Amino acid sequence: MFIDYYKILGIDKTAAPKDIKSAYRKLARKYHPDLNPNDKDANKNFQQINEANEVLSDPEKRKKYDQYGKDWQHADEFEKQKQYQEQSGSRGPGYSRGQSGGDFSDFFESMFGGATGESRNGRQAKYRGEDFNAELKLDLIDASKTQKQTLTVNGAKIRITIPAGIENGQTIKIAGHGGPGINGGPNGDLYITFSIANHAKIKRSGDNLYTTVDLDLYTAVLGGEITIDTLNGQVKLKVAPETQNGSKVKLKGKGFPVYKKEGQFGDLFVTYDVKIPTKLTEKQKELFAELSKS
Repeated sequence: MFIDYYKILGIDKTAAPKDIKSAYRKLARKYHPDLNPNDKDANKNFQQINEANEVLSDPEKRKKYDQYGKDWQHADEFEKQKQYQEQSGSRGPGYSRGQSGGDFSDFFESMFGGATGESRNGRQAKYRGEDFNAELKLDLIDASKTQKQTLTVNGAKIRITIPAGIENGQTIKIAGHGGPGINGGPNGDLYITFSIANHAKIKRSGDNLYTTVDLDLYTAVLGGEITIDTLNGQVKLKVAPETQNGSKVKLKGKGFPVYKKEGQFGDLFVTYDVKIPTKLTEKQKELFAELSKS
């Protein structure tokens, strides 16, 4: 069955890479399993969205998909067979470029064999193995650091490196670690989708981080220095005098690492929540009264 990847992402065939990325992120958030528990349709949509992004975000795969439609995964075999026929002077079944209909499928069936698994010359056809899908859960701190993990997939252990900056809902491909091929055909691929849990105090949006910190009234009025928590430990922050409640400051380069860009980071935005003191002593109340008169 032909799946229109452009239709799945809601874009046209002339979409730029940035438009593909934007559409993927929007839909991945909408249909992510964490936001749609026990919704089989949402889970199916999520898998199709990841599949569409995996193909259309890769220039080489997108070119094959645009040219060969639903048979794009067999494009290399098609080109080899076509070249062989041209060199040998033989003529195979008709074909037409730029289609996603039956011509290619008919050609591949005759080239690789039908249901019997045998081609015209009597040799068994080779079929690509099934793709596997897996989900890997990380917390925000883990996702901020490059790390190695060992996964067990279909009884086999696979050691992978996860680059810092991986996004929630992002899918990466591990080539050749899917199901085994048939009759010597290539193995399928393994697609790993990452589910990244929220942090208790720090929120992420792209490569930037956001946090709210409590600020006592005296420091807000007089200024001073406070210590705040970040994903990589505590840092000291100078507070300007007369800081207002809800004020925001930006700590440049203290945000999330940029995916696959060594040494590049987003920013950390800090919002101050000024706390009014409670359980004042009589002396403190008198001082505030004097301030109010002045």
